[in-house]
Amino acid sequence: MVVMGGAGETELSVRLLTDETWPAFARLVEANNGVWGGCWCMGFHVKLGKGRTAAENRSEKEQRVHEGRTHNALVFAGDDCLGWCQFGSPEEVPEVKSRRLYEKGLVALPDWRITCFFTGKGLRGRGVADAALGGALAEIARLGGGTVEGYPEETDDRKVSGSFLHTGPMAAFEKHGFTRTRPISPHRWVVTRTVEPD
Repeated sequence: MVVMGGAGETELSVRLLTDETWPAFARLVEANNGVWGGCWCMGFHVKLGKGRTAAENRSEKEQRVHEGRTHNALVFAGDDCLGWCQFGSPEEVPEVKSRRLYEKGLVALPDWRITCFFTGKGLRGRGVADAALGGALAEIARLGGGTVEGYPEETDDRKVSGSFLHTGPMAAFEKHGFTRTRPISPHRWVVTRTVEPD
C-alpha cells in the first residue's frame, strides 16, 4: 500500500505483533510516553486502575505477545512501526468503553472485537489507521472470520483531535464495510460486519 505523506509517497506494510516485531512496537510506545501515560495497549485486556504501573503494563503486554494472547496489526514504513490496530476475541479483550450502555443493548457477543488504534506523534494523516484496520480484518479472515465489532467515534459534526480517537474514526470503519448497529455514548457507536474465512 502506498500513501502520501509529508515527504511524498510512503510504502506501508502491515505485520502482526510477534516476538520478532515487538522491538519496533516497543520503540514506538516508548517514544510516545507509553501510549496514553503508560497503557502499553493493555486497557482492553484488563481494567487499568490505580496502583498499576506502566512497567507492569509493558511486562504483561510482552508476556501476552510471547504467549500469543494479544493481536495487533502493526503498520510499518520500512523498519519503523508507525501505529497499529488491536483486535481479539471478547475473552482476550473483555474491557469495552461505555460498558453499561453496551451491555444494555447486547444480544450476542461478537467473534472478534476491534478495540483500539494508535498512530505515533507526527505520523497521523498518512493512512495508518486505515492500513491497520485492513490488516486486522485480513488476519481475522485467516483465523476463520466471523462477526466483528468496533466502537469508533463519530466525528461528522465536530472537530476531534486524532489523539483522542483511540477506538478509531468512524470513516475508517465505514470504508471497510462496517455498519452502525447502535450508539453507546453521544458520539460512540457499535459497528459490525461479517468477515468471511479465507
